[in-house]
Amino acid sequence: MTASVATAPPRPPATGRTVLRLHRAALIVWGLVAVAAALALLWAYGPGAESAETAWRRTCPVGNDCTWDTTLNGYYRTVMLARWAIVYMPYLVAAWAGAVIGRELESGTARLAWTQGVTPTRWLAAKLTVPAALLTAGTAVLVLLHRMVYSANEFPLDWGWYEDSTFTANGTLALALPLLALAAGALAGLLLRRALPALAAGLAITVLVEYAADTVTPHLWPWKTALNGLHSGPGTPQNVLWGDQGALTSTGERIPIPDCDDRMKCFTDHGVTGYYLDYHPASHFWPLQLIGTGIVLTVAAAAVGTAFWLLRRGTRAAA
Repeated sequence: MTASVATAPPRPPATGRTVLRLHRAALIVWGLVAVAAALALLWAYGPGAESAETAWRRTCPVGNDCTWDTTLNGYYRTVMLARWAIVYMPYLVAAWAGAVIGRELESGTARLAWTQGVTPTRWLAAKLTVPAALLTAGTAVLVLLHRMVYSANEFPLDWGWYEDSTFTANGTLALALPLLALAAGALAGLLLRRALPALAAGLAITVLVEYAADTVTPHLWPWKTALNGLHSGPGTPQNVLWGDQGALTSTGERIPIPDCDDRMKCFTDHGVTGYYLDYHPASHFWPLQLIGTGIVLTVAAAAVGTAFWLLRRGTRAAA
């Protein structure tokens, strides 16, 4: 008489640990970049800021019209390098994600994993969630440090809140863009199933979506409008994001500023009574940030949903 021993089905490999092991080199590079940028920002917030402020007061005693010395130039470049690590990281993520997903589908590595107890859905989920968590955590730290440096500066360094790199690095948009890049790369890899084309496509999608969001976001929040008379000139509010500008007629119509030799006669002929300028003040920073972040995350979610749909359709067809 023999007793039968029940054997448990083999456990699928821990996909999270597998992702960390397979992409150890890329994760190490990201970690080194994040640590270097964080150290640079900490220096810029502490001892670097003190020496830069001293240099500013010494070389620019009467205002902004002065020549920076090596201390100010070094401080500026250090902060800019750290900012670039935040701003340009999504492009590297998009290229990496497209190449990795495309290569694993092209070489058959993904299909091999699917035969070893890892479902296609779980495989893709691990490819997305592990990098997404690490990118979000690292970028969040860098954004907080960048905001500390930006807010603490008591001397002007031409960092307007509305400038593209400053605007991105100071808010939630910096957290959303790497997620978009990851989703775009994964979608490109599943569509093209080849490493190099997917790399290029993931990068292109990320660049186009970021450009589109940057273009439309200012128009999705109400502008403030500055009005000025003919004798006071168009007027230029300080530290604002400029929008549309031109001339106002007696009927309230907005027209381009007429370009004529006899300016006042020309204005009279066109019925111009003053100037207008649409702008976003610094108080609009967070509304614009959240609008841009919403656009980027919506596209990222759509890309992830499409990627999973393509994966399920492809694996069903193959079965």
